[in-house]
Amino acid sequence: MSKSSTIKALTALVEKQTVQISALTLRIETMEVSAVKQQAHIESLEQELSVYKNRKNSGNSHIPPSVDLNKPKRNQSLREKSGKKAGGQQGHEGSTLTFSATPDKIIAYTPDQCGNCGPDSYRDDLASIEATMLTSRQVIDIPKPAPICTEHQIFAKTCTCGHITKAEFPVNVKAKVQYGSNLEALTAYMNVRHYMPYNRMQEFYSQFTGLNISQGGIGCLLQRFTSKALPAYQEIKERVEKAVCLGTDETGAKVNGKKHWFWTWQNESLTFIKQSPSRGYKTIAETFTEGLPNAVLVHDRWAAHFGCEAQGHQVCLAHLLRDLNYIQQVHQSKWAEALKSLFKQAIKLTQEKGYDWSSASPQRDELEQSLAELLLLELPKTDKLAITLQKKLRKISHQILCFLHSQHVPPDNNGSERAIRTLKVKQKVSGGFRSTEGADAFAAIRSIIDTAIKSGQDVFHVLSLIANLGTG
Repeated sequence: MSKSSTIKALTALVEKQTVQISALTLRIETMEVSAVKQQAHIESLEQELSVYKNRKNSGNSHIPPSVDLNKPKRNQSLREKSGKKAGGQQGHEGSTLTFSATPDKIIAYTPDQCGNCGPDSYRDDLASIEATMLTSRQVIDIPKPAPICTEHQIFAKTCTCGHITKAEFPVNVKAKVQYGSNLEALTAYMNVRHYMPYNRMQEFYSQFTGLNISQGGIGCLLQRFTSKALPAYQEIKERVEKAVCLGTDETGAKVNGKKHWFWTWQNESLTFIKQSPSRGYKTIAETFTEGLPNAVLVHDRWAAHFGCEAQGHQVCLAHLLRDLNYIQQVHQSKWAEALKSLFKQAIKLTQEKGYDWSSASPQRDELEQSLAELLLLELPKTDKLAITLQKKLRKISHQILCFLHSQHVPPDNNGSERAIRTLKVKQKVSGGFRSTEGADAFAAIRSIIDTAIKSGQDVFHVLSLIANLGTG
C-alpha cells in the first residue's frame, strides 16, 4: 500500500472514530441527564412516601384528637417524662370520709335479752338495765328529692280613709302555676355543665322527682334562666375587654343543621364564649367594636386573630411544636429539631426561679438571636415543608417569644383549647343545637360556669343566685 493510501485510510478511520466518540459522548451526556432526572424523581417519590408514612395527627399538627384517624405514637407527645412514678406522689395528702360530730339522725341499737342466760331464764330481760355505748358507725346518704308546691296569696286592706291597698306578687311569680327558680338553675346546671340532653333531663325529673316536665317545658326553663343570666354574661365580656392578656380560639359546631363557630376569649380568671355563623374577622369586629387594645392575644396563627387591634400577639408554641414534629418526621430536618429545642429552652427559662421578665436577660437575648439566625438559615430545597413554615415565621418573628417579656403571657394557647373543648363534649353527648337561641344560651351559661370554676366558686350556688335574684 502506498503512503498516500495509508494516510487516506488512517484519516477515514480517525473521522469514523471521531463520529463514534461524538455519538458515545452524546449518549453519555444523555444518560447523565437522565440519571439526574431519575435521581430527582426518586427524591420526589421519597418525599411523597415520607408524607404518606407520616400522616398528620393531633401529635404533629393542628388536627384535634376528636377526629384523629392516625393515632400518634406514644413517644410523639409534646409532654416530656417527669421522672416520677405513676400515681400519688410522696407527701400527697389523702382524703377519706370524716366522722360527723353532729349527725342529723341517730339510731340506737340496745340488746333486750341476755346472750348467756337464754330466753327461759327469769334474768333474761334487760329492758330495765342502763346501756353503755361501745362504738358507732355513720352512713352518709341523701333523701329522694320531692317537689315543694308554694302557694302565693295576695290580700287587700281598706284604710280608714277608704282607700283599698292591694299586695303584689313577687317579681318572679308571673303565672297562675309555674316552675320555680331552683328548677331553672338545676336545668341549666344539668344541660350546660353536664351536657344532659332534654330527653335525659325529662327522664330524671319524672323518675327521680316525680315531676312530669315536657321537653318544651325544659326549653322554657332554660330560656327563663338565660334571660336572667345575660347581665352576668355582659359583665364577663366587659371584664374581658379590659384584660391585659387573652387566649383566643374557635371551633365548629352544628346549629340548626348548619356549621357555625364558637369563639372564646379567656385567661386565668375569665372565659367568654360566643357563637357566630362566621369564622372570619367579622365576628371579632362585631363582638369587640373597639378591638382589644389593652391585651396581648395568644392564638394559633389564624389570620382573623391578627386583624384584631391589640397591644401585641403571641403565637401558640404548642401548635408550632406539633408542626415541627411533623416536619422532623417527614424530612428528618435538623432545622426543625433545633427550633424545637429553642422553644423548649425558652419555656423552661420562664419556669426558673428568679427569672425577671422586666429586667435584662443574657439568656433571653441569646434565645432571640438564635431564633433570628434559624429563621434566616438557608434550608435544603428538598425540605419543602420546612421552607414553607420558615417563610411564615419570618413574617411574625416578633410574635414568637413575646412571653419572655411578660409574666402574664403564656407560651401556648392550651387554656383556649380547654375552653372550647366543652363544645366538642356537648356534641358527643347530645349532638348539635336546634336553634341559634339555644346555641347563644349555651355560650352565655357556659361562660358563667367556666368563670365561676376559675374563681373557685360553687357552680350550682352561682346558678341558683342568678335564678333567684335575676329578673327575666
